Amino acid sequence: MTQPPSHLKKLISAALAGMMLAGCAIEAPHPAAKTPHAIGGIATDGPATPAVRSSSDDQAGFTQWREEFASRALASGIRPDTVRNTLGRAEWQPRVVELDQSQPEFSRTPWAYLDSAVSPQRIAQGRAQLEQHRATLEAAARRYDIPAQVITAIWGIESNYGSHFGSFRTVDALATLAYEGRRRVWAESELLAALRILDQGDIAAERMVGSWAGAMGHTQFLPSVFLAHAVDADGDGHRDIWGSIPDVAASTANFLARSGWQPTATWGAEVVLPAGFDHSRAEPGVRQSSALWEIEGLRAPNGQALPMLDDAHIIIPAGAQGPAFMVGGNFRTILRYNNSVSYALAVALLAQQIDGGVGVVAPWPRALVPLSRAQLRTLQEALNRKGFAAGKPDGVMGPATSAGLRGFQRSIGVAPDGYPTLELLERLLSGTQ
Repeated sequence: MTQPPSHLKKLISAALAGMMLAGCAIEAPHPAAKTPHAIGGIATDGPATPAVRSSSDDQAGFTQWREEFASRALASGIRPDTVRNTLGRAEWQPRVVELDQSQPEFSRTPWAYLDSAVSPQRIAQGRAQLEQHRATLEAAARRYDIPAQVITAIWGIESNYGSHFGSFRTVDALATLAYEGRRRVWAESELLAALRILDQGDIAAERMVGSWAGAMGHTQFLPSVFLAHAVDADGDGHRDIWGSIPDVAASTANFLARSGWQPTATWGAEVVLPAGFDHSRAEPGVRQSSALWEIEGLRAPNGQALPMLDDAHIIIPAGAQGPAFMVGGNFRTILRYNNSVSYALAVALLAQQIDGGVGVVAPWPRALVPLSRAQLRTLQEALNRKGFAAGKPDGVMGPATSAGLRGFQRSIGVAPDGYPTLELLERLLSGTQ
C-alpha cells in the first residue's frame, strides 16, 4: 500500500488521536426503518455478509475500518476537525445491516403501493401543503420550470411532507454499510460525500439524519446528489434540505430540471388499449409519438385526445388485466429520482390529483396474488429449463425474466405481457401448453 506523504501522516495521527477519544461520545439514535432511496443508484459490491455475526467482532472491526477510512477522508481534502468530530464519532448500527439484508418475501403489487402512496389523505395533505407554501413552491416552479404540484408530490411520497424522513445519523448509517461490505464501494463514496457536506458547513452533524440507507431530508437526497443539486434558495448561506422548505423545493426542482424535465410536456396519461394490442410492445424500448399511438387505436378513458408527446411508450404495471398508461420523457425523468415504475406512477398520479385531476380509471386486478420470491425463483428456473432465457434465478423480476416469460406466454397463446401469475407458474411446472 502506498504510504501517505509526511504532512498527511501528521494530519492522520492528529485526527485518529481525536477519534479514539470521540468514538463512544454520542449515544446511538433510535433506529427508524426507511426504504432505501434510489437516486444515484445502489450497486452491490460483493456477496451478502453471512447472517451469523459476532457483535464484539463487528465492534472491533468497525473501529479498525473507521480508523483506516479516516486516512482516505483526509487525503480527499476533508479537514481533520471534521474527520475527528464526525467520522470519529460514527457508531456501528446493527439495525442498519438488518434492514439492508432483509428482503420482503412477497413483491408489492402496484395497486397496493399506490393505495398507500396516493391515498385520499395524502392527496388532501398535498393540496394543503401546496396552499400553505404556495409562494415558496411556485417560486421554485418558476425558477426551474417544474410544476409546483410535481415538487409537492415528490415531497409527499419521499417523506409524507416531512413527517417521516428517518432518524438515523447519516454518517452512522453509511459507515455501517461501508464496513459491512456488501455495497462497500457505493457506501464509502456516499460517506465521503456526507463528510464533504459537513465540512462545507451546510448542516450540523447532529442534524444530518435520514433513512438507514443514507437518504436525507424532506425529499431524501443521497449525499452525492445533495452535492450536485442542492440549492440555497433562502439565501442564508446553507443548503438545508432538513429545515428550509425553500431549499427543499428548489433542490428538488433543480434535480428534475437537470435530469431532463420538459417544461412544455406532461408526464403521460392513462389509456385504453385497442382489442388485439400486442402487449409485448408495452416496454420502454418501443417509443413513438402519441399521434402514432392514437392511429393504432389507443384512446383516453374519457374519449378525449391523447396528450402531445414525441417519444411515448406504454406501461402495463399489472399486466394485460390492469390499467395501461402512455408515458413520455417526464415520466422517465421521475424514474431518475427513483428507478421504480410504481414510484414514478405514484408521483405522477399524486401530482395530477393534487392539481384537481382524476386518479386511475380502469380497475386493478386485485384478485391476482403476488408471487413470493421463492415462487419467482422457481418460475425463473422453469423458464430457463424450457429454453425461455430468464437470467439468473434470483427471485426478482427484471427485464430478462419479463422477456423470457413473454416468450412462454406466446408459446401458449396468451397475452405476452410479461406479468408473473400463479396460473402461469402452474402451467410452467405442469408442462401444460
